[in-house]
Amino acid sequence: MKNWPLWEVFVRNKAGLNHKHVGSLRAADEQMALNNARDVYTRRSEGVSIWVVESKNIVASDPEIADSFYEPAASKAYRHPTFYDLPDEVKHM
Repeated sequence: MKNWPLWEVFVRNKAGLNHKHVGSLRAADEQMALNNARDVYTRRSEGVSIWVVESKNIVASDPEIADSFYEPAASKAYRHPTFYDLPDEVKHM
């Protein structure tokens, strides 16, 4: 078991539209990971869909360089809704 790969588990709950990361587990293959995820993370029928992704396949940004990584987006004010004037008829935006 110590040589089994690490898998990240994402569950979409009954009321949700997106999958949320709920934890990690070790399993020999994707089917075992899916079955174990079901048993561990949806014991009370919380989910309608489960994704398992082998951790080595996830690429993530480095939180320590977040300022420089996200800086290009900060210079694009037109991407922010405050850049636009909305008519009074538009509600809840």
